[in-house]
Amino acid sequence: MKICFLIQTYKNPEQIYRLIRNIKSSSSNSIIILSHNSAYCTLDISRLEQYSDIYLFNVTTRRGDFSILREYLSTINWVFSNNLDFDWFINLTGQDYPTQPISELEILLSTTSYDAYLEYFKAFSKETLWTIKQGYDRYLYKYQVNSTNFRNWLKVFLKSLKVINYFQAILRIHFIYGLLMIGNKVKSPFNDEFICYGGSYFSILSKKCLEYIHDFTQKHPDILEHYKYVINPEESFLQTVLVNSKLFNLSNESKHYINFSKTTYGSPATLTKDDYTLMKQNQYYFARKFDIDIDSTILDILDQNILVKT
Repeated sequence: MKICFLIQTYKNPEQIYRLIRNIKSSSSNSIIILSHNSAYCTLDISRLEQYSDIYLFNVTTRRGDFSILREYLSTINWVFSNNLDFDWFINLTGQDYPTQPISELEILLSTTSYDAYLEYFKAFSKETLWTIKQGYDRYLYKYQVNSTNFRNWLKVFLKSLKVINYFQAILRIHFIYGLLMIGNKVKSPFNDEFICYGGSYFSILSKKCLEYIHDFTQKHPDILEHYKYVINPEESFLQTVLVNSKLFNLSNESKHYINFSKTTYGSPATLTKDDYTLMKQNQYYFARKFDIDIDSTILDILDQNILVKT
């Protein structure tokens, strides 16, 4: 049993090193691929040389647009081009952390009948965990992304234009993640036979699911092209491809604990030692997000728990 981890990072190098140490302490044969946005900080390669099967790629990403999904798919392409030997693929960020030893997750994955652990729901129906309007706005429009580095008076004026979103269906204006995104309604690839799904970006996929995604992007460039211009494509593309295939036994659950009760602009709460009890429930194997500068005690608690179990 071998797990390949994709860890997308951009801040807090010490926390990144700590995450790697934690994973390797309970799963020494795992593969770790670091997709690192070096515009914010650099990683010391010498700190990684003590571990085997670690690969570092410097990339440029930002929230909201295609770049996060782009690097996910680029990693898949690299993995298969280099014939890496693994059984499961898990994506994390540098602000995630294991809540149980990876060795215990490996036991689950070696015996499970599921091909993937992947949260999913129909994005344009009442079962959505967003709102139907949010699903429409995200995935039925083609957006141009602009920086919001405008004068304050212009920001106020542009934000006031968002009211048009509620009175017509042709144009959308959104301010998210520090970006101004202007979209126009386009013909989408979605229909009754190819449904748009949404869900958490964080998943655990078997190798055969990953192979299917890789093949799908090669065979359906039109669908990938559509996702290049939507909002948060990483929270829909994997679900839409895998669920519509009807080829896999998918567990509709995420193994990530995330607290959205204190959401700020779509960002989950930063977890502290007070969240530990909730993390232990429901067999979560990972949690997010953590910040070593805000509360490092929770990471000490998790490390101790994992060390004892290991």
